[in-house]
Amino acid sequence: MEVARASRPVTGVLWMILTGLLFVGVTAVVKVLGTRIPAPEAAFLRYLLGLVFLLPMLRPVLRAQLTHRQWKFFGFRGIAHTVGVSLWFFAMTRIPIADVTAMNYLAPVYVAIGAALFLGETLHLRRILAVVAALIGALIILRPGFREVGPGHLAMLIAAVFFAASYLTAKQMADETGPEVTVTMLSLSVTLGLAPLALMNWVWPTGEELLLLLAVAFLATIGHYTMSLALAAAPVMVTQPVGFLQLVWAVLLGVFVFGEGVDIWVIIGGTVIVAAISFMTWREAVLKRRLRTPIVPETKL
Repeated sequence: MEVARASRPVTGVLWMILTGLLFVGVTAVVKVLGTRIPAPEAAFLRYLLGLVFLLPMLRPVLRAQLTHRQWKFFGFRGIAHTVGVSLWFFAMTRIPIADVTAMNYLAPVYVAIGAALFLGETLHLRRILAVVAALIGALIILRPGFREVGPGHLAMLIAAVFFAASYLTAKQMADETGPEVTVTMLSLSVTLGLAPLALMNWVWPTGEELLLLLAVAFLATIGHYTMSLALAAAPVMVTQPVGFLQLVWAVLLGVFVFGEGVDIWVIIGGTVIVAAISFMTWREAVLKRRLRTPIVPETKL
């Protein structure tokens, strides 16, 4: 099976490039949406509208016969992802796209730490060094004391923690129920979790805003699909480094579309984080251990 996957690296790389462009498109549309609609409501409408794309997956969920324990795990993941998505929407409209993209790379680092703390995985020296390097990269981006660290940056730091918790739970459940059930249950639980938060400060969206949120749901759904095609065509150690091209697309989009300018420290810090995660993933793949560190878009499932 590995041989078949490794024999189509070019296909995997091309699918992953497209995946990166689609996810940067998600951030761009959310940026255009602006701050008129509160972040929890925008996230709620994105997931509510996205349910239409998951209708074909409802049958496997109904046949799954989930146990009480599995319901609890899915409930926990729904809560964690609800908080993470709300914070991500909040950050996206307040700080540059490149900052959001670079700081989102911290989620796999938190996953590695969480896997050691809660799943009993050994935190080898290579993982410790990669985690330390990634955190240094985050400090380079934030530069506390040299620049203002606003609410948007703090929101992204916290969001990455909740996305990591969501992913670790997803890995546990995907092994038991399959990816279709895991993804569908996430969308249903997050939609329900965001509903009361959205209603607390509801602002009626315009037709244009609803279309933008539908576009977010569509781009995210297609992005997850193309990502699965990339992973099916080539090993993770081939596709993951390509996924980090999102930072390049994000910088270019910020400069030429939103006039945000180029922050060299964000690029340097993001590159440090990228290098740390790529090294950790490569070493895990070489040693043929069971990977717990996800490629970056997976943390937003």
